[in-house]
Amino acid sequence: MTTIWTHTTLPGGLPLVWHRRPGAGLIAARLWIRGGSSLDPQGQRGAMQLLAGTMTRGAGALDAEALAERVEGRGAALRAEASEDCLVISLKCASEDALDLVPLMLTMAVAPRLEESQVDLERQLNLQNLQRQKEDPFQLAHDRLRHQLYGPGPYGHDPLGVEEDLERLSAADLAPLLADLGCGGAVLVLCGDLDGQLAERLHQALAPVSGWSTQAPTGGAGPVGAAGDDLAQQEQSTEQLVLMLGAATVPLGHADALPLRLLQAHLGLGMSSRLFVVMREERGLAYDVGVHMPARCGATPFICHLSTSEDRAAGASACLLEEWRRVLQDPLSDDELALARARFRGQDALGRQTCGQVADRQALLLGYGLGAEHVQACLDRAAGLDAQALQAAAQRWLAEPKLSLCGPAGALLAAERSWVAHRSG
Repeated sequence: MTTIWTHTTLPGGLPLVWHRRPGAGLIAARLWIRGGSSLDPQGQRGAMQLLAGTMTRGAGALDAEALAERVEGRGAALRAEASEDCLVISLKCASEDALDLVPLMLTMAVAPRLEESQVDLERQLNLQNLQRQKEDPFQLAHDRLRHQLYGPGPYGHDPLGVEEDLERLSAADLAPLLADLGCGGAVLVLCGDLDGQLAERLHQALAPVSGWSTQAPTGGAGPVGAAGDDLAQQEQSTEQLVLMLGAATVPLGHADALPLRLLQAHLGLGMSSRLFVVMREERGLAYDVGVHMPARCGATPFICHLSTSEDRAAGASACLLEEWRRVLQDPLSDDELALARARFRGQDALGRQTCGQVADRQALLLGYGLGAEHVQACLDRAAGLDAQALQAAAQRWLAEPKLSLCGPAGALLAAERSWVAHRSG
């Protein structure tokens, strides 16, 4: 069933989009703003996430305590965070509280207080999170792979930043970011128990704080990949090896994005996926295995990941590399392609169960400059893609993968030998 969205524009140009989903008595709201950690200034990696976190620590006339009391006193949930391509302010509240709380989202974006004490507190929390990540072999392998795929460029670091930059950031560094926020476009999306009268009242309530000069985001080229090292290793005294094999591919709206996502569904979605069945069920080579392909406005990473024991490192590495090679050399069978399509459709259905999920997806589509019909168009197009189309996309974008390893020395050596054998043909 097609979801019907109502579109309007606030003073200043900000699009307001909403969908009525009656019954729950709840509203999910997303203020999606183009420009995430990929726009962190040089020497200030982590600045956009620090700005996002500080937005929840006071805005307009409300200091941190007053803002928290207004939100939590109504049983609502409010957060702000930056990802690679955007800064998103998210709200979930009761319908009767929407008039009071939705305007607060715009106030947070245009008038955060940026008090030095609150910036310091948020920075310390982010530094603690970065420190914890250093103890996680999965995160360490992922961070190395980021650098292999994107170098020191916009996609080359976690949105949290890096310690040496984050430690130097202050409230004075965030103010210039705020001045440019929204220049790349923004959109406000609402979904939930929102009748026509409430929507009109919300439009009126937002007007006093919506003089923010912005517009709908449009498509455009995002960050691209970089020619980094083919192999990266980090020794860690653990009992498992984490392996990440990946390549920088295409933006969300690119023609090859759909065949690559069908390959993701084939390889790594669910317990019937190729990697799960072969590596975990049949051969017992991995504790965990999957495929990660997030949405990006630039060169999206396509990453196969696994964790395994040291004594199975050689076999697990060789098997994963062989499965990667198989995608390049052998078209999917008719049954494999049909199952990949079914998983792709199922993932779409599971991703629009709640008001929050519906709002997230609509905000993402509009934020990336894609139409509301994009998802349905992909579902329709998937039915017509054959195995040769998937193989051709793989050969264009997955032919030169990079490998990141984290684990004990013996496992690293075994995995490196498998990699050398794979590279030699």
